[in-house]
Amino acid sequence: MATPFLFTGNEGIYESESWAGLKLIRGERHILLEAPAGLDGISSAVYGGGMRRVERMINIYVDRFYRCDNPERDIAESLKQWGIPTDHTAGLLTAVQLRHASVQEEQCADYSVLCCATAGVSNAARAGSRRTTFRADWTPGTINVMLAVDGRMTQAAMVNAVMTATEAKAAALHDLGVCDAENGLSATGTTTDAVVLGVSQRPDWALLHSYAGTATDLGGTVGRLVYAAVSESLRAAAAERA
Repeated sequence: MATPFLFTGNEGIYESESWAGLKLIRGERHILLEAPAGLDGISSAVYGGGMRRVERMINIYVDRFYRCDNPERDIAESLKQWGIPTDHTAGLLTAVQLRHASVQEEQCADYSVLCCATAGVSNAARAGSRRTTFRADWTPGTINVMLAVDGRMTQAAMVNAVMTATEAKAAALHDLGVCDAENGLSATGTTTDAVVLGVSQRPDWALLHSYAGTATDLGGTVGRLVYAAVSESLRAAAAERA
């Protein structure tokens, strides 16, 4: 496993230790993940979401008073302003300070995985309990997870990996004692979380992963990295407030 990394400055570059050519670029208002080649993607991203080919992922900071009338337009305009291609880009918005972004990665004989997460819990919520809900208006994501897998996965395994990532996020919140403010129950996430997963599908890898649940090596890695990244991001924010 590579050494965990925390973006603390306003700018900088993190180059993956396990995936040649993969890098994270920190700008004043964004963190850009660029892959050395296109990825098969699945995401809940407000911009470029769904199942599609992606070449980059970007997590953009907005303040908590951001008017989200047209987030897709706002992301497209920001990408153009920064000279980042608008095609094949999955874009997220967050009100979490980017200096609290955590990067974790791990490599083994059959794959490598990198996770970058920004996490805040001001609107922590528990799925499955009765609580206040709203119509489908969009607000900036509070726990945003960007996952990149250098390996081969079926589409079913990709969905499985997103499930595992979500379970790991919930476990991190539970272990940190984060609760739903409305009912006091252990939170499983926040009301505005988002996740992006990109997979290289490089033919160099012999193994095709059909599963990525907690019983699999790949699922175990995804779970560990998401748990560690979400936990570290939240601890960094808490330490700054202390």
